[in-house]
Amino acid sequence: MAKECHTMTSQICLDEVCKFLTGVKLHLQRVETVVYLFMLRNYFGMVKGRFNDIYHAVLSGTKYGLKQTRGKFGLGAKMALIWSKMSTGLPIEISSAMEGQNYISFCRLDIDIHRNIPNVHIHEKRDNKDRWHGAEIQVVIEGNWTTYRSKILHYMRQMAVITPYAQFLFKFVSETPDKNVTIRFARRTDVMPPVPLETKHHPSSVDLLLIKRLIAETSKQNLLQFLQHEFVNIRKSLAERLIGEMGPEFSPKMPVKSLTSQQIVRIHQLFRQAKFDDPTGDCLSPAGEYNLRLGIIKELHPDMVATYSGSAHVFEGHPFIVEAGLSVGGKDVKQGLNIFRFANRIPLLFEQGADVVTRTALKRINWSSYKINPMQDKVGVFVSVVSTKIPFKGTGKEYIGDDISEIASAVKSAIQQCCIQLKSKIVKKMQAREQQERKRNLSRYIPDATGAIYDVLKEMAQLHGSKKKKYEDGVVEVLNKVSARLITKESLAEKLAQHVEQVDYEMALEYATQSGVTEEPREDVYIQSLGVQNKFIDLHSPLFVFRLLQ
Repeated sequence: MAKECHTMTSQICLDEVCKFLTGVKLHLQRVETVVYLFMLRNYFGMVKGRFNDIYHAVLSGTKYGLKQTRGKFGLGAKMALIWSKMSTGLPIEISSAMEGQNYISFCRLDIDIHRNIPNVHIHEKRDNKDRWHGAEIQVVIEGNWTTYRSKILHYMRQMAVITPYAQFLFKFVSETPDKNVTIRFARRTDVMPPVPLETKHHPSSVDLLLIKRLIAETSKQNLLQFLQHEFVNIRKSLAERLIGEMGPEFSPKMPVKSLTSQQIVRIHQLFRQAKFDDPTGDCLSPAGEYNLRLGIIKELHPDMVATYSGSAHVFEGHPFIVEAGLSVGGKDVKQGLNIFRFANRIPLLFEQGADVVTRTALKRINWSSYKINPMQDKVGVFVSVVSTKIPFKGTGKEYIGDDISEIASAVKSAIQQCCIQLKSKIVKKMQAREQQERKRNLSRYIPDATGAIYDVLKEMAQLHGSKKKKYEDGVVEVLNKVSARLITKESLAEKLAQHVEQVDYEMALEYATQSGVTEEPREDVYIQSLGVQNKFIDLHSPLFVFRLLQ
């Protein structure tokens, strides 16, 4: 059986692409296999001492707060390493350098699956003459390219949409040259979303076991400090009122470590009954309208695009933000609705029919009211949900269920906002198309109209010359020009064509004025690319970014 090799280079978070490798692993079914060589990079690099922590110990982390994470299980890179160990036996290679570092940390390791410890083959420093910085991981695994080729390419295209600040180079090299595949996903911007912040638990989102864990881990001495500092949206005055409602056996100064199981149950019951302010979305890191719009334009090249980023909503004490994009037309886009789903900026490929985004787009949006034909038009629907806790359904975490009214409502509202933006553009485009059609129709009948008019004028000129009929002075002047052949069929056709052009120009000018387009001439501007030594400050807006050079 022929073996094939595939190399991928990117500049994005390691975990997200390693999760992609894990996704390939999880869906291998046929005996037919090919060998994949994956090489991926991120921009910032890793601290040398963290190689073993990141890549060897399975389920070694503990979260003391809430944070938006890009992966689904936290096992992406580790599972890729384990699969490499099991399928090919080859180790993983990691190269990393921080910005300004004059050496590259190189490590080749695999994992002792039975003892869950790393087996380090090489760990050394290498010269960094080019001052490269970033992180690169290379792993060789077996996979089923024939069956899952479309899924892999579809995943990478979605990654290129949601991360326009990333650069991918996808190569598939086969023993048969005509089967080689090379696809480049270029970077459009280097403006990355802000790093998500770790936040404390909202009292409405905790369960009994979590409260017990927080009590065991807290550094606060008494109950008042515990409530005030271990949860969001509990101020001192509210904490004192909550303690008063818990019962006479509670007091603000009582040691939090002395709480009994019954008292902890009472705290949990009160959290469920009390009304707290909703958490804000400040801790979240959405892609942003700027990046989402760039990604859609870069990958799909649509005729029209609209984006929308909603405000923060809350589900069971967890904040979430829904971003949406809508495109019409484009390159390599099928007719009908093409739905792209993202959870914490990770593409969702499977279980699409049960997902809240798919069901909302198919059943809850009246596309015809927005002048969109969901059967014939090439429509791209992009919805990204970010949250400290994505309510996935199923053990595979492949889709967001349709049973959560808060998320379903936010998704519908975001898509509708994009539809409203596109409707005005579509209406103006339809008007422009109608104007062009009128011009074509008028131009089409110019020869026939000129011939008929000229024949009538010649007949009138003959009657006037034989003095059988008299006309007004203005008409007589025209008839004399016809007789003198100053007005011919060709000159009449030219005048009619000029009139059609003038009418079309006036209508186009009116349309351009309404659309905000000016008549000022445009010139090509060539801007020199920024060097590595340039320093700049980014001023962010939902729709654009200003960059100030220092």
